Parts: sequence; structure tokens; C-alpha cells
Amino acid sequence: MQKRQRFTAEFKREAVRLLKAGDRPAAMIARELAIPRNRLYKWATDLDAKG
Repeated sequence: MQKRQRFTAEFKREAVRLLKAGDRPAAMIARELAIPRNRLYKWATDLDAKG
């Protein structure tokens, strides 16, 4: 069984910044960061909600 991955708040903010920059598709960013694409969108939604 695999251990659950944990990401720092800084990592999440940087990933969302890359997504919002719009230079590359979300799938490419997610693949480079080795995370599921839907997790990237969830982080973006969560950060937008927090303000």
C-alpha cells in the first residue's frame, strides 16, 4: 500500500500559479508535477475560495 502524498502550501500555490498563467495546458502541468489534473483544479478552487 502506498503512503498518501502530502504537499506544502507553497507547492500548491506555485502549481496554481502555473495553471493560471495559462502558458501550458493543465494536463501538461499536472504531468510535470506528477499529480492528477483534477487535484490541480481543486487546489485552484480552494485557493480562490480562501481569497
